[in-house]
Amino acid sequence: MADAKVIPFDDDRSRQSAQRTGRRRSVPGRRKAEPGPPPLPAPSSPVSALPGAQGAAERASGADAAPGQEQRGSWDRRIAGGLSFLRRRITGEYDVDEFGYDKELTDQVLMSVLRPVFDKYFRVEVKGVENIPAEGGALVVANHSGTLPLDGLMMQVAVHDHHPAGRHLRLLAADLVFMLPVVNELARKAGHTLACSEDAQALLERGEVVGVMPEGFKGIGKPFGERYKLQRFGRGGFVSTALRAGTPIVPCSIVGAEEIYPMIGNARTLARLLGFPYFPITPTFPWLGPAGLVPLPTKWTIQFGEPIPTDGYPPEAAEDPMLMFNLTDQVREQIQHTLYKLLVQRRSVFF
Repeated sequence: MADAKVIPFDDDRSRQSAQRTGRRRSVPGRRKAEPGPPPLPAPSSPVSALPGAQGAAERASGADAAPGQEQRGSWDRRIAGGLSFLRRRITGEYDVDEFGYDKELTDQVLMSVLRPVFDKYFRVEVKGVENIPAEGGALVVANHSGTLPLDGLMMQVAVHDHHPAGRHLRLLAADLVFMLPVVNELARKAGHTLACSEDAQALLERGEVVGVMPEGFKGIGKPFGERYKLQRFGRGGFVSTALRAGTPIVPCSIVGAEEIYPMIGNARTLARLLGFPYFPITPTFPWLGPAGLVPLPTKWTIQFGEPIPTDGYPPEAAEDPMLMFNLTDQVREQIQHTLYKLLVQRRSVFF
C-alpha cells in the first residue's frame, strides 16, 4: 500500500413619456381651446387621495418593484432547477461514463461544495491555467502534499472554474481511495479513476485532461521538515502513458498545501493496524479529536507551467527507458524550480 502511486449560476422613462403625452401642443392656425374645468380624479382608495401618495405608488410599482420581481424570478428558476435535478436523480435520467463520472452531479453539487473552500478558505490564486490546451488530451503532473489529498481537489476546481474553455480535470487516484466506503462513490462520480496506465491512456485518447501526482503517498505523507522537497516520481509511468497517447505534459506546482496539516510525527504501528500507509500526528490531531481534522487556512497558489509536447516522438519511444527518465526528470525539475520561485514570492503562509 505504501508504494501505491497517484498517476491518480414600467420605469422612470415610461412615467416621463406618459407626462409628455398628457401635455397638449399648440398647432399654428388652430384656435386654442378654452380651458375647461379640471378633470375629476379617478375613484381610488382613501390612501391614494393623500398628497404625494400617487408619486409614491408610482415609485413602488416602478423602480422598487422591478428588482423584487427579478429576485423572485431568480429564486423561482433556482427552485425549478433544483426540483428538476432531484427528479432526474430519483428517476435515474442522468448519464455517467464507463468510469462512473457524473458530470451533472459534479458541476451542480460537488463543485458547489468545494468552491467556497477554494475561494474563501484557501483563497487559491491560479496562474497559467491557459497552458492546458483548449481541446484534446493533456496530462497535468503536480506535486502532492498536505497529509490529506485536498490539493488534488483544489486543482480540480482550479481547472473547472478558471480554464477559458471550461475544461474538466480527471484525477488518477491510488487504490486506497476506492477501498473506502462513500469516498469510493464520490471519487467515481467526480471523475476520478484508478491510477493505472490503461485507464489513464483511455482517458487521454478520448481527449480528456488527466491529473496525476506521481509522488503518491511518499509526497502526501512526508514530514513537515521536508516540505516542498519533491519525492521520487516513480518509474516514469506517466511519461510512458503520455508518449503512447501523444498528449502534452503540463507541469503544475502547488504552494500552500504543505502547511494545512503540519505532520510532525507518524504512528507507524497504528498505521499498519489500520491498513493505512501512514497515521499522521499534527499539532492539532489527534489531540483535539475531530476538531483536529480542520485544516489551517493557508494561502494557496496553483501554477500551471508550459506544456511539454510528446507528439513528436515515434511510437516506440514509450519503451525507451532513457527517454522516459529524461522526460521524468525534466518535469520534476520544472515543478521543483517553480515551487522555489513561488515560495520566494510568498509574503506569508496565511496571507
